[in-house]
Amino acid sequence: MYPMKRNRRLRSNESIRSLVRETVITPNDFLVPLFVVEGKGVKHEIPSMPNYFRFSLDTLESEVKLLWELGLKSVLVFVKLADVLKDNKGTEALNASGLMQRAVKTIKNVCPEMLVMTDVALDPYSIYGHDGVISKGVINNDDTVEILTRMSLSHIEAGADFVAPSDMMDGRIASIREAFEDNGYVDAGIMSYSAKYASSFYGPFRDALGSAPINSKNIPKDKKTYQMDYANRFEAIRETDLDIDEGADIVMVKPGLPYLDILREIKNEFDVPVAAYQVSGEYAMIKAAAEKGWLDHDQTMLETTIAFKRAGADIIASYFAKDIVKLI
Repeated sequence: MYPMKRNRRLRSNESIRSLVRETVITPNDFLVPLFVVEGKGVKHEIPSMPNYFRFSLDTLESEVKLLWELGLKSVLVFVKLADVLKDNKGTEALNASGLMQRAVKTIKNVCPEMLVMTDVALDPYSIYGHDGVISKGVINNDDTVEILTRMSLSHIEAGADFVAPSDMMDGRIASIREAFEDNGYVDAGIMSYSAKYASSFYGPFRDALGSAPINSKNIPKDKKTYQMDYANRFEAIRETDLDIDEGADIVMVKPGLPYLDILREIKNEFDVPVAAYQVSGEYAMIKAAAEKGWLDHDQTMLETTIAFKRAGADIIASYFAKDIVKLI
């Protein structure tokens, strides 16, 4: 007896496969990370992130225009500072004329409709490469939250639409939301890195910003006292629940592919937009393997990106965003 139902009928050619495809990627799915540096005419490739660049403010203008033309409407801004501007309290983060503040204004001037999110953490500003103030050899949570709150206000005052606290300090979402309300920024958004794990996949990113923790006596050698243990699942639900209660508009899971189970759990549990970050290590691995000829770059790029959306991501922060929208 022959099978009455043959599932392969719906796979027989690309036309039928595309017609019944369950998950589709569009430019609206992406949040584009941008790395900004001081200088003029700078567009420097990041050695550990092939075909990804740091931009000075003038070249940033051209990049933002290109993104908009490609249909990419949202960016996430990071800054790389000179070491001379770094200290233990992130003083430069509060400079109204600082690089981040000027980057926000630059993007809004060249493309007012571009949605601008800003990274909120102290590691780019810290002499120690940590996301918080170090006191007696430990990260001081509450002192850090106070600085992060002032930092967030500064970004919104510069014209940012959302801040994206990536530090994993306790209570920072409530503090930032309260400051926004108290200062009349009731429409300012918060995308919280709610489930950010202490991962080995951040290496190229830290190379891009020069923000790796320093190896020194009495300084924490890693970020495991504040970023999450990658063995934990239910902790991610607790962290996300707290951030939503404290006023986060969007929650994020980071890294991406090794944490798709966490992404799906959070999407199932909470009725808020959920973002996933395809981090620098994931990007670099695909680039390196493709350069070796070990896998097909474009197909692997698409497959991994689809995995994020299939798992529940409403927003995908990805260094592949430009390449993908050109391909699709």
